[in-house]
Amino acid sequence: MTSDPIQRVLGNFQESMDVIRNAMDNIAADIVAAAQLMTDALYQGRKLLCCGNGGSAADSQHFSAEMLNRFEAERPGLAALALTTDSSTLTSIANDYSYDDVFRKQVMALGQPHDILFVITTSGNSSNILRAVAAAHEREMPCVALNGKAGGELTHLLDHNDVNILVPGPSTARIQEVHGIIIHCICDLIDRQLLGQ
Repeated sequence: MTSDPIQRVLGNFQESMDVIRNAMDNIAADIVAAAQLMTDALYQGRKLLCCGNGGSAADSQHFSAEMLNRFEAERPGLAALALTTDSSTLTSIANDYSYDDVFRKQVMALGQPHDILFVITTSGNSSNILRAVAAAHEREMPCVALNGKAGGELTHLLDHNDVNILVPGPSTARIQEVHGIIIHCICDLIDRQLLGQ
């Protein structure tokens, strides 16, 4: 490991590019499948529920903002909701039940059959994400997982109706960087399909 900060920065850029290069060919088809699943749901008047923890919570909010407001083209807002933003709901569920239930209870209350649950995780092992996916399946909602590393328990919980976009990477930071690109790819594909471009 170098003590030169310039070399450290260059190394981070290089590592990020390597993770992107190694992932892109393996996940392109899954990104297209995820975008198609979401577009079909939106066409049918369904909504997208999004969740994650920490940086992945921020990513879920980023995605829902791109849907509700706009991405790169003018269009009507699309029905997307980040389950990470209501502090009163999150803290009451965590206090009265468990932090493991903060997304599950929202999915059970807000989710309808054929809505989509979009979960974002860098490990696939967060208990509250796993419970949210189980709740989505109970509500007959397909799931799109933006996953990382080896996929964790989440990979075993997903079924044939779901899409698992798995980004292997050496660190959470590198995985999150690729997740950001994937989110923009999904937004771009949804816009192109909806706007007929």
